[in-house]
Amino acid sequence: MKALYALPLLLSALTGCRSDAPAGIAATGTLEVAELDIGPMVPARVIRVYVEEGDSARIGDTLVLLTQATLQPDIASRQARAQAAEAQLRDLLEGARPAELRRAEAQVAAATAEAERAANDLVRAEQLARSGTVSRQSYDAAKAAAAARAAARLEAEESLRLVREGARAERIQAARAEVAAARAAVAVAEATAADLVLTAPVAGVIFGRHVEPGEVLGAGQAAVTLGELEAPWTRVYVNQHFIPRIHRGQEVVGRLDGLPGRSFTGRVVSINSEAEFTPRIALTEEERADLVFGVKVTFAGDTSGLLKPGLPITVTFMPAPVGPP
Repeated sequence: MKALYALPLLLSALTGCRSDAPAGIAATGTLEVAELDIGPMVPARVIRVYVEEGDSARIGDTLVLLTQATLQPDIASRQARAQAAEAQLRDLLEGARPAELRRAEAQVAAATAEAERAANDLVRAEQLARSGTVSRQSYDAAKAAAAARAAARLEAEESLRLVREGARAERIQAARAEVAAARAAVAVAEATAADLVLTAPVAGVIFGRHVEPGEVLGAGQAAVTLGELEAPWTRVYVNQHFIPRIHRGQEVVGRLDGLPGRSFTGRVVSINSEAEFTPRIALTEEERADLVFGVKVTFAGDTSGLLKPGLPITVTFMPAPVGPP
């Protein structure tokens, strides 16, 4: 009979549902951290590994240095093509040089003189042909020569006009496009070179070193594994009866078994949308029999270094009103 009375008292103490000031909800989970596999985007050979397992890394620290045999010559070749394209564009924008303009003007003057001489020869040949002094064949030759010299003068004048006007807008636009394409090719090669220097994207600890100098890595293959210790988290399983008192953003207090007097502040980041019967961590038969919801709690921003992955942690949810916050 005493056991029958003790069970309701125990449930009441655990839930706190009948009290005017409900107690916090406690649950135990295992600390985890985000693990980042860091590797190159392209195949490359390892030159040097700067870290060992257990080393700390700050944001931007160099972890691994890799190389590609053809990368530097490829960058130099693309830079040369970009410089050539830029020089061509500058030449089109600046227009003709003074020497080119003077040469075109001289060609026009020479062609004009030749055309005038041929025209005068044609006039004389026509007069001689009328008097019968020269043959019809000679007259036709003089006429053809005059026409050819006149055409040459027109060609020289057109060339001078084009030199003075400069390049057409379409040609300049094509040259600009060529420069842009050449610069983009250089940027791609330089980005590839930068990708061969693997750096830490976040602060953390090296969990795994997977390569040695001289090895060749494939694209996407991990060289090291980095754990983000400043954002530890845990997933605890809470009885269905307590879920209405838990919401996203709610503050929790975490405590480690080895440091019962030290508390760590965390927040609820997600609550599973579906219940389950068997949580990953089930300590008693009663817990295994109840419907539970997984609740993810993060301790982001913790810099103490005490929240290490694998440690069990007990989190207590601060009392919150029933229903939406």
